Amino acid sequence: MNIRQILTTWGPTSLAVLMAASLASPVYAQSDSEGTAALNEQALASAEQLGGQENELPRGNYRIPEEGSVIGQRYTITVEDPSETLMDIARRHNVGFEEMRMANPGVSMWVPGEGTEIVIPAQYILPAAPREGIVINLSELRLYYYPADKPGIVETYPVSVGRDGFSTPVGITRTTVKVKDPAWSPPASMRREAAERGEPAPSVVPPGPDNPLGRHAILLGLPSYLIHGTNRPDGVGMRASRGCIRMYPEDIESLYNRVPSNTQVNLIDSPFKVGWAADGTLYVQSFPQLEENVGDFEPIRNALEQVTAMSDENIEIDDELVRQAVESPDGSFIALYGPQAAPVAPAEAETPADSLFEQIELNAAVEGEQNAS
Repeated sequence: MNIRQILTTWGPTSLAVLMAASLASPVYAQSDSEGTAALNEQALASAEQLGGQENELPRGNYRIPEEGSVIGQRYTITVEDPSETLMDIARRHNVGFEEMRMANPGVSMWVPGEGTEIVIPAQYILPAAPREGIVINLSELRLYYYPADKPGIVETYPVSVGRDGFSTPVGITRTTVKVKDPAWSPPASMRREAAERGEPAPSVVPPGPDNPLGRHAILLGLPSYLIHGTNRPDGVGMRASRGCIRMYPEDIESLYNRVPSNTQVNLIDSPFKVGWAADGTLYVQSFPQLEENVGDFEPIRNALEQVTAMSDENIEIDDELVRQAVESPDGSFIALYGPQAAPVAPAEAETPADSLFEQIELNAAVEGEQNAS
């Protein structure tokens, strides 16, 4: 295979990671700051404590319900440590930045304050995609993994995706090579930007605490795209990358150790989700849509079509609730039908007077148009 074929297959970023990993000195592979190690240990310890919420399942693991597609639960905690930020709490509870911000409007991200009640939005509707391999919902900023060796289990973790101008593509690909302690080669565009600011970027950043790829990287079949860790975990769960998928260090390490090569990765963009819970409640959930994927997409019509497809014609649904979910995409669970839903108010009968006034207004409007012409 010649150099052009290699670049076409892997892309410059993936190739740089592979080459740097093969040439990196073992000294770099051992480098890590004590603070980062301590933070990882704290996060993992907290994750182990959270496992009890799902009958001792590991962090991010849930049993797929026999009926419906809703997993997890939304709950609240009280801040006990005044030094904790909302991002610290988010990481401990397997939640990303945007999820936490939207669930707690008005709460400071940096100083939530001792005694403040914090909502943990740890309830999810499984994406409407084949339950195979890895599914990443870009608008939701969340990854789902269906391990082939654990039928009946789904794992989910917050992720960062490409920011404006560096969008993460939609499509199906596969995992290829896994690299531990990868070196990172800043792309040419980034080096140019840094040079313009008077801050020349290095051609290669070796493994270590300053490496934005973190300690683990999984290369994808899409050239130059990876699933990797980060040296800035506070940014997980927002649009912050140049197209790659970022994860908390402890989450990517877990996937790195278990996800086989050639695992399917389905990159989707589903800002609106609908699903049944085990108790017979029909829920919807909406997220801010990525602008680059809007095109001729009509959010409200799409949402109503999804709800119609998931419900029986005899079920009465308040369309206004669907509209509210689409127009206020904050990830909240909204119950449309079932034991958790508010009763649908009966439509008010139209009085003869209403009909008369409406007819008068309509006639006046028509007459005005005729006179104007």
